[in-house]
Parts: sequence; structure tokens; C-alpha cells
Amino acid sequence: MKVERSLPTPEAEALLELTRELAANELAPIAADHEADSRFPREQVRTLGKAGLLGLPYPEEYGGGGQPYEVYLQVVEELAIAWATVAETVSVHTLACYPLAAYGSAEQRERWLPDMIGGDLLGAYCLSEPQSGSDAAALRTKAVRDGGDYVVDGTKAWITHAGHADFYNLLVRTGEEGPAGISCLLAPADTAGLTAAAPEKKMGFTASPTAQILLDGARLPADRLLGAEGQGFAIAMAALDGGRLGIAACAVGLAQAALDYAVGYAKERRQFGRPIMDFQGLQFMLADMATGIAAGRALYLEAARRRDAGRPYGPQAAMAKLFCTDMAMKVTTDAVQVLGGYGYVRDYPVERYLREAKVLQIVEGTNQIQRVVIARHLAKS
Repeated sequence: MKVERSLPTPEAEALLELTRELAANELAPIAADHEADSRFPREQVRTLGKAGLLGLPYPEEYGGGGQPYEVYLQVVEELAIAWATVAETVSVHTLACYPLAAYGSAEQRERWLPDMIGGDLLGAYCLSEPQSGSDAAALRTKAVRDGGDYVVDGTKAWITHAGHADFYNLLVRTGEEGPAGISCLLAPADTAGLTAAAPEKKMGFTASPTAQILLDGARLPADRLLGAEGQGFAIAMAALDGGRLGIAACAVGLAQAALDYAVGYAKERRQFGRPIMDFQGLQFMLADMATGIAAGRALYLEAARRRDAGRPYGPQAAMAKLFCTDMAMKVTTDAVQVLGGYGYVRDYPVERYLREAKVLQIVEGTNQIQRVVIARHLAKS
């Protein structure tokens, strides 16, 4: 069903309508087959790029859409209703553009940002490592200055778009232990010594490639440093605030898709001589699903509006990511229950929605980490 939205401008309304059209015509018809075959929809992502959907929250002077986060996130949600993998791709790409857009010098932005947000290039964000996930400040990938270059050695883990991205943000250690020794480097995919390992065999989002990035003497010019040495951890945390809202929007869209399918099924499926939609027990389940989705949407939009207004929004982003992804897990579980045995087989999409919902509770900081962020804010207030 079409989601009723309150959008700030006629331009935003037209953008959402374009998104729905692309989602219906280019994405939804091929989603199931691509997920079944673990095929990344690179050409469809290029189509979104040509339509301007890969640089929505970035300045128009660099080729971006100049849209508020409030609008950008609703585009992500609409994409997730059709195909969560593509919504996640847009969210991760937007996250990958942030360090340059927010911390790059004027010369760096003019040189690289237009291509990154113009639609042809795809980005990846490399923070996690095999032994440092939630404890991001413990990362060990090292970048050593050698004349006019940095030489990078180490392994980054759980990298979305690994092997398919055109550029990688590398969070690396250039100094002492802890967050103060971390810096951010922007690496093109063809950097010698930068390679992608074999893709992980995942439970869900099987069309979205995830793998380790191996760095073996990868040499990057010093002008690839974003911000100052030692500023990388601050860059990473600021980027994650926006990224968490992207995942919240993905979760709401995925849950909406599950609800829409469950409602349609309940209207058609008959038991005891009438549609199962007539049974109050099932009605209450669907009502709770719809309420959770509406609450999640309101929560991520409130955080986005704080961001757009230039107000602090980190705790609100954590709340949105926490609530929306937990909600999506419950809604997709309930959608499977509505379909009964049919919900458990791959002939119907709700079992895929359930598998996809699970990882949203983990990426961009586990939901346990979100609770830590929220509790620390409460302690300081």
C-alpha cells in the first residue's frame, strides 16, 4: 500500500514519486531472483545514480541533490519496501561519501566528491575488523607514513560492497592506541595491495556483497588523508550517526513490505468459510504491526529533522536505529506467522524479509551498543 507522507516541498513529493516508479519497475520484479542467486544489482544501482538518488543529502554544487535528511531517508524507506538490498546500498554509499563531504578540504571535495555522489561510483566504509567490531577504537590496521605516501597493512571485516565498490574509506591507525591514533584515508578500488576476500555466506541480504578487505602494503598518497591525523575516530562516529538513520529507514521499509504482504494474504486466505482477516486474533496482530511501523517512521523522521536543523541528534539516531530494527524483527516474524506454513517457505517473500531483518539489529552498531549510547546520554543529562 502507498504510504501517506508529509513532505516539505513539491520537489520532494516528485522525488518520492520517481522513487516509487523506479522501485516498482526496476527493482521489485527482479529482487527475489537476485537474492536467490546472490547477484548484486550493479546496473540497477547505476540507474538510481543517473536518477540522482545516490547523492541526495549532499550539496548541489558538487552534483548532489541538496535534499534534507528527512527527504533522503524516506527515499531509502521506499526503496526498502521494494528491495531492502538496494536501500542498504544507497544508505552505505551515502555513509561512504560523508567523510569527504564533511571533513575533506575544499580541494579534495572539488577533486573527488562530484564523481562519488554523481551516480557512477559506488562507495564502501571500512571500520570494523575481525577482532574489533563494537570496540571500534581497538582497530589495528596500520598506516605508516613513507615520504609522500601512507603504506597500509591490515584487514577490514564485514565490508558492504567489498569487491564491487569504486572507493573505500579506510579507518586506520596512524598513531597511539585508542581513538586518538585513528585516521581516515580515501582509497580508490584499484589501489595496489587492496583486495577483497571471498564474499561471506550470509543468512540474508544475499544479493548484497559483504567481505573482508585485505591491505598488504597498499600505498596511498598523503593527500588521501581526510581531516587531520588522529581525527579518524571522530569522523567515523559522526558518519555512523547518519548511517544509523539510514538503517532505521531500511528497517521501516522492510517492515512495511512485510505488513503489506501479510494484509494482502489475510484478505485472500480463507479458513472456516471466511477470510482469515475476519478473525480478531489476527486483526490485533496486524494492528500491532502497523502501529510499530508508524512509531518507527515517526522516530527516525524526528531524528532527521533535528539533523536538518543543525541540532545534536546522536542519541535520537541511536534510539531510531534500536527501535526500528527491533520492530522490523518482530513485524517480519509476525508476518511469517500470519502466513502459517506458507510463511516458512521460499515461495513467499516473508521468510526472506525475516532473514533480512535480523542483520539490521547488528549493522552500524549492534542494538546493544545503541543502548550504551542512549544510556550515556541519559547519564550526562
